[in-house]
Amino acid sequence: MKLSDFDFDLPEDLIATRPIRPRPAARLLHAQGDVIVDRKVADLPEILRPGDLLVLNTTRVIPARLQGVRVRDTAQGPVQAKVEVTLTEPAPDGSWRALARPLRKLAVGEVITFSDSLRAEVAARAPEDVVLRFNLAGEAFDAALDAAGQMPLPPYIAGRRAPDAQDREDYQTVFARNPGAVAAPTASLHFDDALMDALRARGIRFAEVTLHVGAGTFLPVKVDDIRDHRMHAEWGEINATAAQAIMATRAAGGRVIAVGTTALRLIETAATAPGQIEPWQGKTDIFITPGHAFRITDGLMTNFHLPKSTLMMLVAALMGPARIRRIYAHAIAARYRFFSYGDASLLIP
Repeated sequence: MKLSDFDFDLPEDLIATRPIRPRPAARLLHAQGDVIVDRKVADLPEILRPGDLLVLNTTRVIPARLQGVRVRDTAQGPVQAKVEVTLTEPAPDGSWRALARPLRKLAVGEVITFSDSLRAEVAARAPEDVVLRFNLAGEAFDAALDAAGQMPLPPYIAGRRAPDAQDREDYQTVFARNPGAVAAPTASLHFDDALMDALRARGIRFAEVTLHVGAGTFLPVKVDDIRDHRMHAEWGEINATAAQAIMATRAAGGRVIAVGTTALRLIETAATAPGQIEPWQGKTDIFITPGHAFRITDGLMTNFHLPKSTLMMLVAALMGPARIRRIYAHAIAARYRFFSYGDASLLIP
């Protein structure tokens, strides 16, 4: 299939820059087969069935965006340059891969100062990013990053307004536990404690997994033939408890519904056969496009995605390209809010 098969016209004013409050007040497009119904996220306990299982991603977003200063000695004296850094992936030695802007102003060996306590040396430089070696490690690094960093809002939000203190709460799920993501699993942002309690009371169960969402989720697809695209790998884990809950749900006739494309990609990675899944840990670069045979997933709750993105390809794979085009046309006509802080959909093929 071609990249243009996943394009559509989206009015700019449908891009949400702040979430709806309270979280479950967001709209929910419920598409089951060819039937589309306009609901609210708060209606999930009525829509789902007792015995259904929601797969939740417990990753925690770190304040990965840093503003710093690089000082370079020249014949005319010290010259400063402002540098914006977004951490993307930690390495076993404690260094971090990072996107930097402007990249051309950085050379190997130079030091970027982010705060009185946090500095980093440019250990390596590649065409698209750099490797930074920080002066702190462990809990001291975590504390300094928390103080100096900002939430790494997606470009389509950050380009419209700067991150602020409210994003510390808004861009984090209520069940975030395991730090490591540089982007939120945004479908999960619609849940609050009251909704979780209502779902439990209805007989809906939960399985917790972790996929640390990387900055690659925002990178555009640059090839016309989507078969030539390569996904960035992201670290994930499904423990024995989660795998057993998924298997027990399927054995009992319940549905396994991923909350977010990250959770879906992880359970499909860990699937060993149709209807079979085992504990798994590692990096996944699974690329789900139309024609994919889903082995575990019965449904997906997700926000509305960018045109020509890998996530559009994923939802087209789940629902079928023609059906997903109708769903998105309905969402635009009904003025659903799009992207990370926007409304949600519940897709049941």
